[in-house]
Amino acid sequence: MAAILGMGNPLLDISANAEKEMFEKYGLEAGGIILAEEKHQPVFAEMAAKKDVQYIAGGATQNTIRVAQWMLQTPGATAYMGCVGKDDNAEKLRAACKADGVNAQYMEDAATPTGCCACLILDKERSLCTNLAAANNYKVDHVKKPDMWKIAEDAKIVYSAGFFITVSPESIEAVSNQTAKSGAIYCLNLSAPFIVQVPPFRACLEKTLPNCDFLFGNETEALAYAEAVGWETTNVEFIATRLSLVPMNLKGGESRKRKVVITQGCEPTVVAANGNVTLHPINKLDSAKIVDTNGAGDAFVGGFLAALSKGKEIADCCKAGNHSASIIIQHSGCTYPAKPDYTF
Repeated sequence: MAAILGMGNPLLDISANAEKEMFEKYGLEAGGIILAEEKHQPVFAEMAAKKDVQYIAGGATQNTIRVAQWMLQTPGATAYMGCVGKDDNAEKLRAACKADGVNAQYMEDAATPTGCCACLILDKERSLCTNLAAANNYKVDHVKKPDMWKIAEDAKIVYSAGFFITVSPESIEAVSNQTAKSGAIYCLNLSAPFIVQVPPFRACLEKTLPNCDFLFGNETEALAYAEAVGWETTNVEFIATRLSLVPMNLKGGESRKRKVVITQGCEPTVVAANGNVTLHPINKLDSAKIVDTNGAGDAFVGGFLAALSKGKEIADCCKAGNHSASIIIQHSGCTYPAKPDYTF
């Protein structure tokens, strides 16, 4: 039985170093996350042709679940749902999850190719350009199948990156309503500024907040949210506090308080709960050890959720998250050594 279930957009990452000219050619920014438009389509073939190209099982939620599984080191402790095509890239994703011990239960769309993400790395910063393809076709009917629904019901923690809002808000609603009834923990990530800037996506986020026990994000996304809703503040601690105080639905017969967890790069992580803010130090690395920052935020959440599934306190969850993030940024893409060298 999986303690943690992730639901998201499975992608095959095509990762390689890229030149400044390539960023300019496609209008990409360091640290940027965008959905590919027509003008971006040639970037995938260009990346695949690079000598240092790596293919990595990706997608924000899948990254987080794979890292949580790696931290826990117990096969089957995590499960994952999303939509893939019926092609070689889907088989690569299945093989990666199986090797990691993740119980991947993909919906299959034979008519659409598996989604992919071009991960361009320049000076240890990355820009992500995503072709959702099949990942965009996930349907709530899949999770409502009896065997899938049992996985959702049995999970202690359910997590989705905000990107899943663009694909299946119906699945988010169904599963977060289920956790509200059962008392399981539901977690969501802001994931990117466009999630809070596009009104229908923000509406789904705000509709889900009353069921959300943990809301994750980084300082850029927190500032984008405040701007989008007209809060007129750039104080990350204030924004996190205000988000933590949005009323929650009753869960398991009791009222719970949401925790809002905002990472700030090399600055301490902000946690707001019940009107109180705590700051949690990160693991500072010598810049020479950093290979690329791709997946650092996903890895933080993976370590955090692994600790949370073990019943750890918030400070210990942040410690675990900072450990996993510090390891991942020393590797190319969201990859890691055989063992996490961490004890819960």
